[in-house]
Amino acid sequence: MTRVAITGTGLYTPPESISNDELVVAFNAYVDKFNARHAEAIAAGTVQPLAHSSSEFIVKASGIQARNVVNKSGILDPDVMRPLIRRRGNDEPSILAEMGAAAAREALQRAGRKAEDVDAVLVACSNLARPYPAIAVELQQLLGTGGYAYDMNVACASAAFGIQAAVDAVRNGSARAALVVSPEICSGHLNFRNRDCHFIFGDAATAVLVEPLKEGRDGFEVLGTRLQTQFSNNIRNNFGFLNASEQPPREWHDVLFNQEGRKVFKEVVPLVSELITTHLGDLGIEPNGVKRFWLHQANLSMNQLISKKVLGREPSVQEAPVILDRYANTSSAGSVIAFHMYHDDLVTGDAAVLCAFGAGYSAGSVVMRRL
Repeated sequence: MTRVAITGTGLYTPPESISNDELVVAFNAYVDKFNARHAEAIAAGTVQPLAHSSSEFIVKASGIQARNVVNKSGILDPDVMRPLIRRRGNDEPSILAEMGAAAAREALQRAGRKAEDVDAVLVACSNLARPYPAIAVELQQLLGTGGYAYDMNVACASAAFGIQAAVDAVRNGSARAALVVSPEICSGHLNFRNRDCHFIFGDAATAVLVEPLKEGRDGFEVLGTRLQTQFSNNIRNNFGFLNASEQPPREWHDVLFNQEGRKVFKEVVPLVSELITTHLGDLGIEPNGVKRFWLHQANLSMNQLISKKVLGREPSVQEAPVILDRYANTSSAGSVIAFHMYHDDLVTGDAAVLCAFGAGYSAGSVVMRRL
């Protein structure tokens, strides 16, 4: 069987960043306007007043301190509270393909490869700008790769699912090399008027190059991949083309991201911990022999508890690095951002795990060894 490696990663970070303090000022301004507008109904008990948010609440709930976004001004405008993106003509590159191309070119450069070396482009992310034509096929054209391309969506686990598909394609010979690209504009599907989640998401794009293992190459050999899904409504986004046909109609912000946070925490932690532990066991690797865990960056407490359950002890910051504090939750891009930023110190033979998980529920584990 062909041995396969990840030889390059890439990251695109939008230039605008929003701190917790900035986000809270905008949110609280919206709350004050809402409460003033509904003062009589609130006094009569027919409308519930909205509560202020705070930076302290955000950090305690999530560990997030800032996030990068494709547009800052719209999000921080209490009368808008969503990113404002210039409409592009059909003859212009879409914003997702543009972001993905930036990350993909860095991954190719780091791997010492050219676009013409790639036969497969997989865009794996949680929110696509359109149903068709596929963003992946558009990205294929922008990069100048050959072969084939397609989109896939398994929510926050999309990158891990994409990596397994890329590994399988390279192993079976249907692609000489494959790019897995995850452009995420999570700020576009977030209801910034909801105190429970207005702080969660940020935007970014990542890319991973998968190719056959060759002697003398730098990177990480993929020892195994494993995927798992289990249906749950506890993380849900109802936005789609049928919204305009629904009767009675709903407000646009009512169909965006919504989650039952406590249920997600309670149910996902054991699911992911068991997935990683079992996967390592089947590969004959002791959990404490793993040097690095690049986990989905959704919630600091969740990541720490998953690592603790797998290791049987508290993880160090080196073992389970965090990028959540400055990037927030970037959905499928999060675990790859951690991989991209925190792998240079690993030495030949070191074992590592990339694991992403989210709505579905969906989870994917990729076990690797440093070449």
